[in-house]
Amino acid sequence: MLLNSFLKTSYPFMQGGMAQIATGRFAAAVSNAGALGIIAAGGKTAEQLRAEIHTLRSLSDKPFGVNIMLMAPDIENIAAVVAEEQVPVITTGAGSPTAFIEQWKNAGSKVIPVIPSVALALRMEKYGADAVVAEGTESGGHVGELTTMALVPQVVDAVDIPVIAAGGIASGRQLCAAFAFGAIGAQMGTALLVSEECPIHENYKQMLLAAKDTATTVTGRAKGAPVRIIKNKMARTYLKLEQETTDRAAFEELTLGSLRKAVFDGDEDGGSFMAGQVAGQLKEIEPLSAIFARLMEQYEQTREGLPVL
Repeated sequence: MLLNSFLKTSYPFMQGGMAQIATGRFAAAVSNAGALGIIAAGGKTAEQLRAEIHTLRSLSDKPFGVNIMLMAPDIENIAAVVAEEQVPVITTGAGSPTAFIEQWKNAGSKVIPVIPSVALALRMEKYGADAVVAEGTESGGHVGELTTMALVPQVVDAVDIPVIAAGGIASGRQLCAAFAFGAIGAQMGTALLVSEECPIHENYKQMLLAAKDTATTVTGRAKGAPVRIIKNKMARTYLKLEQETTDRAAFEELTLGSLRKAVFDGDEDGGSFMAGQVAGQLKEIEPLSAIFARLMEQYEQTREGLPVL
């Protein structure tokens, strides 16, 4: 079974839940292009999230999902809204969704936690998750430590539920590798940032197009909250600060509103431009439909070109 059969989409792809970026409008565009669009609940109140769900449904009749950051202060109300709205797919991060899985499944939702380790994958399977997204450290935003190449096969071997690969996937070759690891499909975020439909600032897109293979770095490891972003003045200042102080207020002052500065203002110095290591592969701005079609064409070419031993 592939992800498109599991989710009733045209392609075996799902969009990552990117806070401040994954709006109802953008998720609708992803779903209409044949993948699973995801609305990010991060940074929204429960009623703001409900409004985004209604926006998506006004623009698309395709399957979609909501990504929930479980450390959100309004988590109880957010959990209730996605159940009331009978969201088809719920992905989760930044915590354990065990307290909500039964509620969501009773509402008819598929629950697919994003996990960085075998141990958490096993726990999610035990509590009734329908699948897991095994996300490697190559991905943008909040990351774990294991690479996709190491993580996905170990999770596939450990659990009996479907596994979706994430982190470092922006081409058909990488999709082919994900299938070889045993995944049923891929979750992508960074590769979709340079789509025509993505609502980020033009400066953000141009930074991605200019990125090289070493363009990203990970901040926050010293605080136990690693985040992969594009190297810029803010990132370098943060890394220097990590060596000099543990003063929480200093970090908060530096990062306050930094994601919004990137997404909405295009502030190349002060913004937090979350991106995965595949940023160096991104070469042009295209419609989502072209990105998905190209990945599938590359996948077929890669599969047919594999050596026969």
